[in-house]
Amino acid sequence: MGEPPHRAFGAAEAFARAPRGNRDGAQRGSAAMPLVPDDCASFSVLLPDERATRALTIDVASVLAPGDFLTLSGDLGAGKTTFARLLIRHLAGDAALEVPSPTFTLVQSYELPRFPLLHVDLYRISGAAELAELGLDELPQRTVVLLEWPDRAEGLLPRDRVDVALTLTAARADTLRQARVTGHGACADRVARLSAVRGFLAASGMGEAERRAMPGDASTRSYQRIALGERSAILMDWPPRPDGPPLRDGKPYSAVAHLAESVNAFVAVAKGLRARGLNAPGICHADLAQGLLVIEDLGDERIVAGEGEPVPIAERYETAVDALLVLHGQPLPDVLPVAGGVEHRLPRYDLDAFLIEASLVLDWYLPRLGVGVAAKARAAFAALWREALQGAIDAPPTWVLRDYHSPNLLWLPSREGLARLGILDFQDAVMGPAAYDLASLLQDARIDVAAATEASLLGRYLDRRRLADPDFDEPHFLRLYATLAAQRASKILGIFARLDRRDRKPQYLRHMPRLWGYLQRSLAHPSLAPLSAWYAAHVPPPPADGK
Repeated sequence: MGEPPHRAFGAAEAFARAPRGNRDGAQRGSAAMPLVPDDCASFSVLLPDERATRALTIDVASVLAPGDFLTLSGDLGAGKTTFARLLIRHLAGDAALEVPSPTFTLVQSYELPRFPLLHVDLYRISGAAELAELGLDELPQRTVVLLEWPDRAEGLLPRDRVDVALTLTAARADTLRQARVTGHGACADRVARLSAVRGFLAASGMGEAERRAMPGDASTRSYQRIALGERSAILMDWPPRPDGPPLRDGKPYSAVAHLAESVNAFVAVAKGLRARGLNAPGICHADLAQGLLVIEDLGDERIVAGEGEPVPIAERYETAVDALLVLHGQPLPDVLPVAGGVEHRLPRYDLDAFLIEASLVLDWYLPRLGVGVAAKARAAFAALWREALQGAIDAPPTWVLRDYHSPNLLWLPSREGLARLGILDFQDAVMGPAAYDLASLLQDARIDVAAATEASLLGRYLDRRRLADPDFDEPHFLRLYATLAAQRASKILGIFARLDRRDRKPQYLRHMPRLWGYLQRSLAHPSLAPLSAWYAAHVPPPPADGK
């Protein structure tokens, strides 16, 4: 057995650390700052039993981020220790984790999957002199502080914090408590969002559902699996996304690349796919204005086998190819209904979008390797891609789901035909060339698709397209396939480097050697010889381990 994920130590040791900063690296001030009414948001909830308390801890945990400060207020016996224990166990993913009270040790330390956490109890602190020795603002940046008895630290609490105040009720002091959750400063928006989510779930009939966080993607969206009795569904929480800096013609990256701005896109494309016999999640309940959906739970069985190094399952990948054939074999509209007369227009996958994506290899991948690109070489890069992509711009448009690969494709063995394939993450769909999604599937950034497997599945697609359309131009399609596979590999090399450098998500780096292999495979097409030469001269391979 390994060491437990927590240890006790004295207050002086606990707080005598490197300067503590917020998530942007700025120094966190120690002095309390005056708050105006608009600087906080709060909601209240009754807690009749431990189940309700556990549900609230899951909610609070969902809004915590590395470097946050969480305070627990309330009299003796109000339930602070119970709340803290349930919260820490949830964050640890271990319902049996020992969580002793730090009343006598003052501080208990936990190394949790998302961040380190210090559980601090100030009940025995008696004066300002003792508080000064603690140094509440001198902790490692990513550490979350969970502080009981914050009234003992008046004047030292950070401006940006979440407070959970627990009070006993006169009628049922033994079991019934009321909790008031308040977000101060920069945490106010997160608490307001949490309140909106709770209200939305109550309106959907799933207010009492058990909730479990699910792995998210690289966006601002988050997901929870919610279960009430035998009913299971997925909560999609899509808050408004702030625009990034202007990059081209005064537009941020998201606008140039035509990334979806709201859940309307997800609802519209989901309905469009289902209307054509494909298995996107049904929409169970929606608040389009708030960006909240309860959608059908399609399970979690994948189209690949294995955990460490998953491999494609032939039948499932063939079904995924067949689903694309259904879409590509029919005319598809670029305007789709959402609800109540609201429509969503799929933008065209234009040259600007293709180019800004491909340029991520210059903007993020190369700088990570310490490689610069002169203005002349960058101009040549853009010119070569414009020429290579012209066929994609001229191709008959269809729906391009954009992230049609194994993480977003589920398998439902109890269903039949194409309904066995569950399709997710299509909100960024655009009108563009059919070859793009096939390249996304057969050169999966996260899964090794052997060259022989790719060739077999590509042959399956080509054979069926020829049978359905005698005018199908196979050589032209293969040129587009190679071009778009190379463009996508360039884009994702840049995205994974950005996730590491900007978003502190280094786990994506391990996929870079695979992406590099796909890129070389695609650049080998004769039509891409000029681009291949440019890459050979300017783009080095990633380290063998991606790091």
